[in-house]
Amino acid sequence: MRLRRKRRLVRAVRKSGELTPVQDNTRSIRPKDILLVCTMRNEQIRLPYFLQYYRSLGINHFLFVDNGSTDGTADYLRGMADVSLWHTTASYKRAGFGIDWMNCLKRRYAHGHWVLVVDPDEFFIYPFCDTRPIRALTDWLDNSAIRSFSAMLLDVYPKGRIGEVPYQAGQNPLEIAHWFDSGNYTIRRNPEYGNLWIQGGPRARMFFADQPDRAPALNKIPLVKWHRRYAYASSTHALLPRGLNQVYETDGGEKASGALLHTKFLDTFTAKAQEELERGQHYGGSVEYKAYAAKLTEQPELWCKWSEKYINWRQLEILGLMSKGNWA
Repeated sequence: MRLRRKRRLVRAVRKSGELTPVQDNTRSIRPKDILLVCTMRNEQIRLPYFLQYYRSLGINHFLFVDNGSTDGTADYLRGMADVSLWHTTASYKRAGFGIDWMNCLKRRYAHGHWVLVVDPDEFFIYPFCDTRPIRALTDWLDNSAIRSFSAMLLDVYPKGRIGEVPYQAGQNPLEIAHWFDSGNYTIRRNPEYGNLWIQGGPRARMFFADQPDRAPALNKIPLVKWHRRYAYASSTHALLPRGLNQVYETDGGEKASGALLHTKFLDTFTAKAQEELERGQHYGGSVEYKAYAAKLTEQPELWCKWSEKYINWRQLEILGLMSKGNWA
């Protein structure tokens, strides 16, 4: 594992040559700032609310990698003092699905910082997020000598057909997609990295009903007190060193955890899925997007009679989808 981690770090350094700075405001990053790192492509419509949400949560600086967007993303972000932006047209797949680029940026700018790594359609929630900023969480993690914090990816979806209600820039996507599966999840320990492996939810139910073992992984470790010797090894599902993946108890107790509300299923999803299928830049020969394409022609509804309407983090704690642990 030590050799694998070193290889990841070498890859990150090598891939740094693929990144061209568009706007570098990293000199404004202060020692205790909380950073957010994100790789994206053609997500400009999502950015207004995304930035609003995470600024209100307490993120101090955003490090974006734009992988060849053609929708005006760079123009939209230009001039924002808390945003640094890099552009690349290199292969997302050959960059470890963007992980090499982000490992590079974190190694260079995030040493000693708490860093949140999310996609533009993911919204991080944690215990007491309605009353406490993210710094309250990171301060508690520091005081508890905890270096990494897990969050289950929770797919949220509309009631009705996916494309029925148009999404507007700046709109909270949860106004449209606010239903989720409260059950239908499997969990196991991955012996290779020691992380948990979670699958299920509406994507397994709808798009991978015949092959649930091929459904997307829902386990993530998005929040880490970064060190330049760390590296993500498999998206944000697993980290190196392996000890960072120990985000769960093994003696019957519970560690605090959060959730990532995954707002993929808006009216933009069909076009996005087709674009990514044609690009062929995703994991496993884009098997996930092939499954989407095969089903989307039927204009499916993810909502079912067992769907539950999202209210707040306390609801997810009651359902066992996240935990406040001993953080009171």
